[in-house]
Amino acid sequence: MRFIDREEVARRLTYEMCIPIVRDAMIAFSRGETKQLLRSIIPLSEGRLFGIMPGAMGAHAPFGAKLISVFHENFTRGIQSHQGLVILFDPETGAPVCAVHAGEITAIRTAAASAVATDALARKDARRLALLGYGEQAATHARAIQKIRTLESIVVWGRSRDRAHTFAERIQAELAVPVAAAGVIREAVAEADIICTVTSAPEPILKGEWVRPGTHLNLVGSGHAGPAEVDSDLVIRSRFIADSREGVLNQGAEFLRAKAAGLVSDEHIVAEIGQVLAGEIEGRRSAEEITVYKSLGHVVQDLASAWALYSQHE
Repeated sequence: MRFIDREEVARRLTYEMCIPIVRDAMIAFSRGETKQLLRSIIPLSEGRLFGIMPGAMGAHAPFGAKLISVFHENFTRGIQSHQGLVILFDPETGAPVCAVHAGEITAIRTAAASAVATDALARKDARRLALLGYGEQAATHARAIQKIRTLESIVVWGRSRDRAHTFAERIQAELAVPVAAAGVIREAVAEADIICTVTSAPEPILKGEWVRPGTHLNLVGSGHAGPAEVDSDLVIRSRFIADSREGVLNQGAEFLRAKAAGLVSDEHIVAEIGQVLAGEIEGRRSAEEITVYKSLGHVVQDLASAWALYSQHE
């Protein structure tokens, strides 16, 4: 049985490789070609979760599961917040054949999925990116979004102004794009064409009134029912697209808050991103529309990425 460690995942799973893998996986998911259960999440203690995500890429395709812990305070220790394994099984024999570092796969494929959604939903002339959060997902999202749009500027906001400045300097040096740190969220998003929320905020930090027409948003930080990064006004004002309709109806915190308040119905989820990618449902309909991609993360993204690393030997 093979083990693919973090270093190998980081080196080989490039965004050029992962973005098309995730795109194809989400199309297959929305067409019903994959098989999966709604993920199980076990709360351990404040800010700590354990998730189990089983799935199969098809009837005679690779299958497996992701076992993942989420410890939000790890960021302050310089450790990945997501730790775990993706276990792959051979589709012909049913034998476990590979274990892959899940933290690094999660970091890359989550940002790749947001890039896929941004490419489909953001205006073609989108050039200004705002990042709410300065952790690992902020860095991976900056790298991934740059692959599908030519960015002229990035603005980052975080609770610590010093850490935001440090992040801005590091990403500017890496990507050769001007990166500024904003003191308040409203300032960070004021001129943004694309906004990625990648925080662990328990309550909404971004208000719909601060988001200008024509903006595309990737809501990433909240991965289960409970903590929400944006307010219900933004949900109402947006063309709301999910990675998984079932997932968002059960675990999409921002949508569920708006629904519980009687502000939206299930029909407010107009499509899954796979349906948009396949051309079955229109994504952005006008230059003025606000589009939202709600990302919970999906095991088909993990399995497809992990299998590509396993099957494509160096």
